[in-house]
Amino acid sequence: METFKLMVLQISYSKIQILKTWKKHMFHSLRKKHARVMMTLSLKVSSLVGGGDYSLPKHQKQFQEMIQVSKGSFNRVKSIAKKEVVEFTRDWRTIIAIIVIPILMFPLLFIMFPLLLESEAAELDSIVVDVVIQSDDNPETLIQQFNSSSINILQENISSTPPLSEPGDDIERLRSLSIDAILRVEQRDDVWYYAIIHISTSESSNEARSRIIEGLIAWENIETERIISEQGLDVNSTLNPVRWDGDVSQGDVATQGEQAGMVLSLFIPLVLAVWTFSSAIQPSIDMTAGERERGTLEALLSLPCTRNELLLGKWLAVATITGVGVILQIFGLLFAIGYLASSSIIGIPDLSMEAIMLIVISIMLFAVMVVALELALAMRSHSVKEAGSILGPAIILIIFPALFTQVINLDGVENFWFAVPVVNVLLALRELLMDRVIVEHIAIWFGTSLLYALLAAYYAAKQFGREDIVTSLS
Repeated sequence: METFKLMVLQISYSKIQILKTWKKHMFHSLRKKHARVMMTLSLKVSSLVGGGDYSLPKHQKQFQEMIQVSKGSFNRVKSIAKKEVVEFTRDWRTIIAIIVIPILMFPLLFIMFPLLLESEAAELDSIVVDVVIQSDDNPETLIQQFNSSSINILQENISSTPPLSEPGDDIERLRSLSIDAILRVEQRDDVWYYAIIHISTSESSNEARSRIIEGLIAWENIETERIISEQGLDVNSTLNPVRWDGDVSQGDVATQGEQAGMVLSLFIPLVLAVWTFSSAIQPSIDMTAGERERGTLEALLSLPCTRNELLLGKWLAVATITGVGVILQIFGLLFAIGYLASSSIIGIPDLSMEAIMLIVISIMLFAVMVVALELALAMRSHSVKEAGSILGPAIILIIFPALFTQVINLDGVENFWFAVPVVNVLLALRELLMDRVIVEHIAIWFGTSLLYALLAAYYAAKQFGREDIVTSLS
């Protein structure tokens, strides 16, 4: 009973708000109509008194009427959008999802994650590992490479027969973590053979293996130089007969900004596409299937506005909410890039003004298509649960093309890829982040994206024009 009362109160409150908006709109419409009538009467009276006709020409009257109709339609769309935004952002958890999460996403990803990795690496470096060296020869130069406070060495004789990589009886010692790794070394003729026994599921065992490999590399260099010197040869010219002349970094003609743009183009389109789609799911469901389930959609349909105006109002509300989230996410991204640039981890991409404007246009076209499609799919659903079960898995339609786009070679990309839905916008973002403004590609992805956006809007309008949307579960 209490739930029913709450539902009645909620529906009544929504209807009161809608009636207030309608009365306000009707008041302004009547006032404007009264002003037009008074102006026409005044002109007629003046023409009768003065002997001339000062009334407006017919085509000017029609033009003014068209302007008034368009203004009224825009005001109705704006009122619907304002009402939807206010109702959706009333909850503080929604504010957190729209504002806080987009701002903190990239800083946490680009700043906190590297710091976390750095702290984990420092923690691994401070670990003292237990290593067993099994050898019948016990080369002193090799043992000296492990004379470190971070490695405990225990020497044993080899108890196994070749091959040395077979764990044998030592498998239980490693699996019980009583030791971290075993190094087996054996000399046959003039060649040293070795094997490292470890357990890959243990962090300390992997760290011990890495330190053993570093020691073996240093020992190998010492042995190689010794053998070359014993043969009377120069070590440097023998080991390095082919050398790079000059600075290696000078051989790359790409600027730091271009290199940064290439790095950012590998994940920024993916994140923007996924976030744009996912952030529009909840408002799309709440403003369509949610209204239908609560039974308040009938009150909206009774307003003096067309179905298309209702669709545009809801689309504008969802696009506003999604756009705010994307813009805040971009601000967080720019802050993170600035931080990384100050720490010399990654540079700032060099983008022309044309590339920046095209990036904004591509994101807007993608948002128009995504929001219209989600509104249409949500309107087809009879409940919030059904809409969530449809739009939730639909994000795969964004993730798979986004992942596939990362492996496409932009140097030899075919033109038809810029006509594939979702892929075209993501490829465009990759090119533009690398400051590649190619007119042919721009014409293809802009035209196809505009076509897909119009088709999505048409599909959404068809769904809003159905007669059965007035039915609800309640």
